Amino acid sequence: MNDMEIGRSILLKPIVEIAHKLGIDADQLELYGKYKAKLPLDFSKKADFSHKKLVLVSAISPTPAGEGKTTISIGLSDALNLNGHQSTVVLREPSLGPVFGMKGGATGGGYAQVLPMEDINLHFTGDFAAIEKAHNLLAALIDNNIQSRSRSIGIDPRTVLWKRVIDMNDRALRNTIVGLGGATGGMPRESGFDITAASEVMAILCLAENLMDLKDRMGRIFIGYTFDKKPVFARDLNASGAMTVLLKDALKPNLVQTAGGFPAIIHGGPFANIAQGTNSVIATRTGLALSDYVVTEAGFGFDLGAEKFLDIKCVSSGLTPRAAVLVATIRALKYHGGVSLKALKTPDAAGLTRGLPNLDKHVENMYKFGLKPVVALNHFTSDSDEEVTVLTEHCSKLGVPFSVAKVWEKGGMGATDLAQKVAEVAERNREPFRPLYDWNWPVEKKIEIIATEIYGAAAIDYTNQAKQDLRRIESLGFDKLAICIAKTQKSLSDNPKLLGRPENFVVTVRQIEIASGAGFLIPITGDIMRMPGLPETPAAEQIDIDSEGVVTGLF
Repeated sequence: MNDMEIGRSILLKPIVEIAHKLGIDADQLELYGKYKAKLPLDFSKKADFSHKKLVLVSAISPTPAGEGKTTISIGLSDALNLNGHQSTVVLREPSLGPVFGMKGGATGGGYAQVLPMEDINLHFTGDFAAIEKAHNLLAALIDNNIQSRSRSIGIDPRTVLWKRVIDMNDRALRNTIVGLGGATGGMPRESGFDITAASEVMAILCLAENLMDLKDRMGRIFIGYTFDKKPVFARDLNASGAMTVLLKDALKPNLVQTAGGFPAIIHGGPFANIAQGTNSVIATRTGLALSDYVVTEAGFGFDLGAEKFLDIKCVSSGLTPRAAVLVATIRALKYHGGVSLKALKTPDAAGLTRGLPNLDKHVENMYKFGLKPVVALNHFTSDSDEEVTVLTEHCSKLGVPFSVAKVWEKGGMGATDLAQKVAEVAERNREPFRPLYDWNWPVEKKIEIIATEIYGAAAIDYTNQAKQDLRRIESLGFDKLAICIAKTQKSLSDNPKLLGRPENFVVTVRQIEIASGAGFLIPITGDIMRMPGLPETPAAEQIDIDSEGVVTGLF
């Protein structure tokens, strides 16, 4: 059976039964049908989590062959439950852009998926829609103030940095002209769209501590300047209250279940290549309040989502992981070793060996944060015994615990060994992680240490636009913010064609965007875009529905 068929074959438990496993009464839930619910914010209040175990799951650099980080996260959490621990997996929500674009569904796979799969992939509880509306409300208020004669605060439309967002891959909207149609249509100016997952509102929701922190952060969003060069923030347009009202329900995390019948919390969905790539602080804290273990994933490779998880989310919230899992596949490592996509199912120990430096670099990066890594092989039936032996022996030489996980086929039962190794690391590790940089460092120094230490770059090059952005950041007093680099996920470098472990490359920073409400700066490198486009053959072409309402093609 394929993923959808497996998901439909599983008899779902009412969500009140899943909540009961966490000690939650039915009257504490906000039900969205029988199998989904919102959890109250009270669970996420700061508490002593020192005895709880937060497990971070990351991966080697992604390839078209896939790595299965979400699948491993779900299977690992189920396995921890099967091994006698109380565990909850805490994940991000899928974006419709990748669902209808290249990736398809994003809820795991096989017997290691979160359910109900169709609901989670398609609209879910409406969080993305609320984020989109809050973001676009601010955009409407900006243009309305520019148009106004009596209440204008003098915004210079040429300086407005706030775009609109939509939860779909649509390259035609990257650059637009708004305000056409004559005097009643507004002031014509250049603008554009980002994808909702890259919205600063999404970032804020995922970093907010509570409702009032959310509102305060909304007010701190930087918009642009007035004609007399004064900075303009969302609070100057009295926007933060209405934006927060639109997000009051979206701020609450969502409870669903795994295919194994264990709890799963899903909340927030920033991409890791153009945003911070991790679920919400509130969701993670809620999981820790209700479970002994929380398994969470950070998007794409360790150089992207995991670095941002640690240097932004953990520093901001005080969270610290007790163990870290690096997911790899034989196929992906062979791809990094130069094996063609068509030949990845053919045994090739030499090609695998050539690709191992990519894994090595990510393991080295984990040690830079003081993390104790465990390598998990997401096993495929095409993996030969010789190839598995090569990877096993390599991890032994690195001194890193290694486990073969068969979660697609067996669910949690396919990861009990991995769960045991992760638990052993988490139980022994009592030390807090080490951030890579101090937020108080100069902006260029913070960018440099990420690019050189984590990516392996030889140098950083700034365009004239980026240099102007640095001066603006300094003048606004935003130089003490964290750094959230937008970079291709396909390579450790900013060039997607440089696979494996590239060396002696230069990272080019094209511009630096300000996300003052979220609390970070966004250096944009290479050709990365904050509005992706659809591939030549979009996944949407394979998605369909029949007369009985049965959806097909989401995987």
